[in-house]
Amino acid sequence: MEFLWLFIIYVTFLVISISAFCLLSGRSRNSLDRFLHRIDKVLHHVLPSWLQRYYMGCFQTRSGAFVILHLLLDLLVFAEYSWECVGYSLELEISQIFILLPYTLIILNLYFFYQCCAKDPGIVTKQKEALYVQIYEYDGVFFFPGNKCPTCQLTKPARSKHCSVCGVCVHRFDHHCVWVNNCIGALNIRYFLIYLFSLTLTVISLAAVISRFLLKVVFLSHMMSAAYIDLDGHEQMVNIVFVVQHLFLTFPRILFLLGFLFILVLILGGYSCFLLYLCFTNQTSNEWYKSRRVNAHKGYSRGILINIKDIFQPPDIVKRD
Repeated sequence: MEFLWLFIIYVTFLVISISAFCLLSGRSRNSLDRFLHRIDKVLHHVLPSWLQRYYMGCFQTRSGAFVILHLLLDLLVFAEYSWECVGYSLELEISQIFILLPYTLIILNLYFFYQCCAKDPGIVTKQKEALYVQIYEYDGVFFFPGNKCPTCQLTKPARSKHCSVCGVCVHRFDHHCVWVNNCIGALNIRYFLIYLFSLTLTVISLAAVISRFLLKVVFLSHMMSAAYIDLDGHEQMVNIVFVVQHLFLTFPRILFLLGFLFILVLILGGYSCFLLYLCFTNQTSNEWYKSRRVNAHKGYSRGILINIKDIFQPPDIVKRD
């Protein structure tokens, strides 16, 4: 059963790594940031100096390292899928439309990924300062009129926040995402939502094709009705553990890929649902965190349809800039 321990270690490592990256991608000046600051202190004493500089460059200043990592992961996943899964699936006469669906979705996803990376999230500049101030009213709870950003020396519009990573104030600031090397704000939140949902669908489609292929292998080989002789010489009927072990030994890379995809489905699906909730209630991640401490805060919600329009069709005063 060594393969099960190996797979459990692999899945545990994936969960810890991906969860850490997701937390770091949305870091802000709050309790999470203080927790991460303590980790920084520990790493400062553990990591060599050159690795410390690289770490700080990735998380504390703008860096394209995670953009490259994102594209590399896409490449590796689709290389394995194309190399083994597609060929086997075609041999087993699985629908070609079903097999090619992930390629269509990843093209769509990469387009919106580029939009998230390249689009202005809504940076508050001297020229746009007066225009952004007119869009949302100050709620008197989180946002107050007349406040100036001590770094940018500009009036802070309601729902804006200064990003310490990018060094700018962003209108309707949601979070800074290291995966797209950009802030998520008023002007690119719609691209980020579609990017995230299309990525989730891409991962689901990949996992579905691979699962369909493995199930067809099991059924066509009549594996579930077979028997084997155990170490004591007794005949035993094949069970699920035996089938998984056999598939693991026969298609090790495909099984590891499927495990990786299942973890991604859970994480991306959960995060997508959370952002969908924020979209329906017209909240940002930054406001949601703050509102947990102020139960009486009403926020900027004006009904689901208007809230969705506010995100996917920003006010004209914003789009003209």
